[in-house]
Amino acid sequence: MGCGKSTLGRALASELKMTFIDLDSFLEEKYFRTIPQIFAEEGEDGFRRKERKVLEEVATFDDVIIATGGGAPCFFDNMDLMNDSGFCIFLDIGTNALVNRLIHAKTERPLIKGKSPEELHGFIEGMMVNRRPFYEKARYILRGNEILTDQVVKLVKDNH
Repeated sequence: MGCGKSTLGRALASELKMTFIDLDSFLEEKYFRTIPQIFAEEGEDGFRRKERKVLEEVATFDDVIIATGGGAPCFFDNMDLMNDSGFCIFLDIGTNALVNRLIHAKTERPLIKGKSPEELHGFIEGMMVNRRPFYEKARYILRGNEILTDQVVKLVKDNH
């Protein structure tokens, strides 16, 4: 959350003349419900099963850039699927930079709504303790607080 995957994904897709897919939006359109509705009606397990199903579907598409939700890599063998199906990149942004981005974000995010900067910092650090082992299975890792589209384009072109 807040690392720039949607912003970078859209820019990368434009630069490489590909289609951008936000997996969460794709899932909502496929099931005609919002993610909060799916969570409320089916719980996290139901949501994660649906998420896996749409991940399997988009993994078969050609010429796409896909941004997943932050939890997607942490369930089933999703990281293996992503690595086997394409060019998987972990955008590793520092906690302080994430806090700054999320505190000033124009989009309201339910998981962090109402949190102070200190609470948000603790929340992000806690999430990363659990998620980092999955994220670090990505074939490529870009680290830094300002990952530029040009860096990602170069990485993709040099290794694709």
